Amino acid sequence: MSLSVAMKEGSAAEHDAAEQSPFLTELLNGRVAASGYVDYLLRLRIVYGALEDAVRARRDDPVVAAVYDPVLERLPAIDADLDHWAPGIAREVDSPAAQAYRERLTGITWGPALVAHHYTRYLGDLSGGQAMGKILDREFGLRGAGLAFYDFPVRVKPYKDAYRARLDGLGLNGEEIGRTVDEVKVAFALNQALFDELAESLPLHRR
Repeated sequence: MSLSVAMKEGSAAEHDAAEQSPFLTELLNGRVAASGYVDYLLRLRIVYGALEDAVRARRDDPVVAAVYDPVLERLPAIDADLDHWAPGIAREVDSPAAQAYRERLTGITWGPALVAHHYTRYLGDLSGGQAMGKILDREFGLRGAGLAFYDFPVRVKPYKDAYRARLDGLGLNGEEIGRTVDEVKVAFALNQALFDELAESLPLHRR
């Protein structure tokens, strides 16, 4: 089995669980106020800051270099969206879940494990994230404003196809593929923890 197929199929259950999060379900049904979405963006800011720092620091690793692409970086887009949704807000949030995610990313020493997180975040943004952006645009009547996070300067399908081809060209052996898939599962679990944390405050952010 190729690496890209193993990553997708091996983490299908974790992916489905994250998609069925109560917070995400409520957000996509237009029942979360702007304040709740801001809380989500603030957590994403911690995650992407750590991920992008880690990837840049290891871009000389051939495995990481195969997927490294500055056009994917989301931190500037998150800051632009926060400027729209909550101008002047402090860019910090007390989030044990985001902190645990950051600690996992900063502690990675094996290139394919970092690639597992890169894949989970960015391929998700280029897949379900595109649909999420359209739903938010409709539910909040944004007309494209405040959605920079979902806007990538690439043709999405060809980019995803090329990305998967680069993964499959890494030449990992069976044991390494298994370890990489395990880290993808960890990434989804960390995302699930973020959503669970956000779900706890849903009563404060009902729309």
